[in-house]
Amino acid sequence: MWLTFITGVLVLLLAWDFVRKRHRVTTFKKFKITGPLSVPILGCGIQALSLGAENIMPYMAGMFNKYGKSFRLWVLDECIYYTMDVKDYENILSSTTLLEKGQIYRFMRPFLNDGILVSKGKKWHARRKVFTNAFHFKVLEHYMEIMDRNSGVLVEKLRKVADGKTPVDILQYVSLATLDVITEAAMGVQVNAQNDPDFPYIKALERVVYIQPGRMLKFSQRYDWLFSLLAPRLHRQLVSDIRVMNDFTDKVIHERRTTVERAKADGSYRPLALGDAETGSKSKLVLLDILLQATINNEPLSDADIREEVDNFMFAGNDTTGSGTSHALYAIARNSRIQQRLFEEIVEVLGQDPSTPVTQSQLSELKYLDCVIKETLRLHTIVPTVGRYTTKDLVLGEKVIPANTSIYLVPYATHRDPEYFPDPLTFKPERFLEGEAESHATFAYAPFSAGPRNCIGQKFGTLEMKCLISKVLRYYELLPLGKELRPMMNFILRSSTGINVGLRPRKL
Repeated sequence: MWLTFITGVLVLLLAWDFVRKRHRVTTFKKFKITGPLSVPILGCGIQALSLGAENIMPYMAGMFNKYGKSFRLWVLDECIYYTMDVKDYENILSSTTLLEKGQIYRFMRPFLNDGILVSKGKKWHARRKVFTNAFHFKVLEHYMEIMDRNSGVLVEKLRKVADGKTPVDILQYVSLATLDVITEAAMGVQVNAQNDPDFPYIKALERVVYIQPGRMLKFSQRYDWLFSLLAPRLHRQLVSDIRVMNDFTDKVIHERRTTVERAKADGSYRPLALGDAETGSKSKLVLLDILLQATINNEPLSDADIREEVDNFMFAGNDTTGSGTSHALYAIARNSRIQQRLFEEIVEVLGQDPSTPVTQSQLSELKYLDCVIKETLRLHTIVPTVGRYTTKDLVLGEKVIPANTSIYLVPYATHRDPEYFPDPLTFKPERFLEGEAESHATFAYAPFSAGPRNCIGQKFGTLEMKCLISKVLRYYELLPLGKELRPMMNFILRSSTGINVGLRPRKL
């Protein structure tokens, strides 16, 4: 009896699996889109979910080598199309309708909710309009004092490990600096992460961005109901940490809103505008103020709406910039010629005294540093994959991607394609020098994505990277110490061996 029951259940599961996959399977076959062997129900899930974060990038490189510039993959209930084809990038990233994020982004929702990173449709369009002015180049000068001051704290913190002999995982220091910058720029509060890394909000954020990416690669945690059942302690920790983050953000929003309402009542309130940057006003512009005075369809944003967006920018503005800056310092440390040229440019433009505050216009003159950052983002692409989800059949040139498929573009692979970047594994900033830039297709270089859903904070992030890197190089010579990088897939690019450099104080 039990054997009959179990057999019946298996037959039903196999039939259900066949029916739900049939259109996608036949479409892939018709257009000769191939991939690794897929078994019923599990797909390639057993293999894919057993790789570990440090093996994802080599695995995808192997798949591209075997199947060409695109391949399909089934992971349990998710149908995936991976591509490093620039023609696909152009069709997908320039689309004004294919804006829904891939299914993997659901792991961001517990702490980002439906903010600008993961929202879609009318809500995304409306929020995107609100943020257009927040990162206008005329507004960025407002953030320079925050960036420069926290860069100064960073070089002081590095002093105790700058003996010229000891390898330093630079990300541990830089990530706290970027957290200080984005917290003050987004919310107008100083959490002093570099001086107090055990501050509850900081520890909660740190754990959340560690737990959630790990769930992507574990069957026992991939689904919320399984996660709460099979990893109850970790689940409770995640829920607790998200509550800590939400409570802190809610408190800041409430206090800021109360301050604005009091100012309106006593007549001292003056709305912030782009003109402030042009008139030289020193008023402290923060993202939260822009959100508080924003309206959508003539309605102000609720506290819940504002919290969503603040949390989105806290995540996007901390981890990405921290990883990008750290990878740049790693690459500079391993090329003395590049480091010397950078240092000479920095001294020429910013002056001999490293403690002198810098301005946005000065940083814009650091052209070679621009090239170093661009080359860093090419070779060490901070967001290795960009995802979309198609709810209907999608025509890409001469092929069709079936409905209900997650599409993942892999800039990390495209940026290492010798067709577009000769000698791709060599760190060569000169690729991006004016007049020397290598010719490549428009979408072959896309570290910030492209099109309607490109990274809205890329100018802010690049400016912050320039501020941090230039400050570190004015105080320290970087040395090639410690273990080499071992790229690790996360929401952003990390290294399982750390991002190691040595530091030797410069003679000032």
